[in-house]
Amino acid sequence: MNPDRASSGLLHMWAQGDNVTRIVAIVLLLMSVTTWVIIALKLLKQRTQRRQAGQCDGFWHSADFAEGLDKLGQPDGNPFHGLAMHGREATRHILHQDGAQAPQLHDKLDLSDWVERSLRNHLDDFTARAQSGLTVLASIASTAPFVGLFGTVWGIYHALIGIGQSGQVGIDQVAGPVGEALIMTAMGLAVAIPAVLGYNALVRANKYVLHRLNRFANDLHAYFVTGGRVSAAATDGRVLPLKKA
Repeated sequence: MNPDRASSGLLHMWAQGDNVTRIVAIVLLLMSVTTWVIIALKLLKQRTQRRQAGQCDGFWHSADFAEGLDKLGQPDGNPFHGLAMHGREATRHILHQDGAQAPQLHDKLDLSDWVERSLRNHLDDFTARAQSGLTVLASIASTAPFVGLFGTVWGIYHALIGIGQSGQVGIDQVAGPVGEALIMTAMGLAVAIPAVLGYNALVRANKYVLHRLNRFANDLHAYFVTGGRVSAAATDGRVLPLKKA
């Protein structure tokens, strides 16, 4: 290995830098690790949710509600299965099919409003969970370049102090330390760019899942209130009955 190249790399920057430089490098490293962990976990979860979204059509081709739930897949972490269960429990509760006989305040509410409220609450909870971590990505994407720039400015200042104390002003004495300081800017960009791209990709994927959830919730609302689902054409407002056993 070229000794000049080895003496002007990251290891040399770490060895020659002070505590501030090392802290900035560690912060950027932690930001990078956090970014990739969030992106990986979110993409795996969204991949599963997209597959679950494709099972909604099978739900409406079931003989009864129980069979439809089975076709939606396992309930753990399945927003579509949870949405159907929340709608059913809300309907049973307001119609006193859950064993509650005493009069309650919600008895004065309309069935449609009660079911819609229950489905909307579940959608809101899912949206909050789906957006968790995205704020961290957005913060990293917006602050990482400035953290790297701070490291660059501090590194240049530290290098110039050293050059001034040595009394040597040759280009070879300036280029090395300043170039090492500029590495901090590159590190900041290397952290920010994946965070920006990952944030945009996750937001787009969330919109798709939320779109399918809202459409499924609309059909569930029609089913629990009228006993059918909204027509796929959605232009004439027709309601299609769920296939019975």
